[in-house]
Amino acid sequence: MSLNRTARRISLPALLAVVVAAALLAIAPGHATPAGASARAAASSSGHPPKPVIVLVRRGFTVYAPPNPLRGLPQDSAYVHQFLTQNVALQGKPVVLVAHSYGGAVITNAAVGDPEVKALVYVDAFIPDQGDTVGGLLSAQPGSCLLAPGVFNPVPYPGGPPGDVDLYINPDQVPGCFATGVPPTQAAVIAATQRPLAASAATEPSGPPAWKTIPSWAVIGTADRVIPPAELTFMAQRAGAHITYVKAGHLSLITKAPVVTRIILQAVQATG
Repeated sequence: MSLNRTARRISLPALLAVVVAAALLAIAPGHATPAGASARAAASSSGHPPKPVIVLVRRGFTVYAPPNPLRGLPQDSAYVHQFLTQNVALQGKPVVLVAHSYGGAVITNAAVGDPEVKALVYVDAFIPDQGDTVGGLLSAQPGSCLLAPGVFNPVPYPGGPPGDVDLYINPDQVPGCFATGVPPTQAAVIAATQRPLAASAATEPSGPPAWKTIPSWAVIGTADRVIPPAELTFMAQRAGAHITYVKAGHLSLITKAPVVTRIILQAVQATG
């Protein structure tokens, strides 16, 4: 399996995401593939500690991709935090959290108080400070295509706060906004299978950020039309992240998968 195909498999939940909501990958050793089992067996017999967390299953590591509920920043962060801290398979294991887009705000909050999280990787993602909102960060710099008229299709959902709606990107807006640089057939799949984010998530303030105590990495697409590159850079620099720029739109995890894979590996290696 090539690195490109591996990265695309890892990123599949992200391909289905919309608005500013995308895949959140919690990466840690877990139920091993045969390669992972043999790798740990070799480490045990040699007396060396287990390999650090890595994203490439073929190299002997396992990836967890917990679902991002997309119901709001407090709820989504609490859900992922519980996954990290209550999952028996993760206990006592170093964890690298990787997130795209809105998922960056989620891991910024979810990793707080979890000593097993050793690194954060943000891929075209929000990196909020305490008190920031996703909506405020999105509009801090001009140029986000999500702020243009006619981008969203708001749909009420049952059980939500009064006046809250689910936000879908209108299918005809996906190729030129969210999925720039992606082949048309893939963009069509993203548009048809998108999951909505509750509009209220854009106005909920972020809590104390995990990046103040956990090393971070950031991949920034210089042609991102969802989160302006200037804002991505500002957030990454404020967090003290190791920054890598790629010539890509908002979905660099698809169009520049080998680069994203390389940055994740750098974060993994730094945990050792």
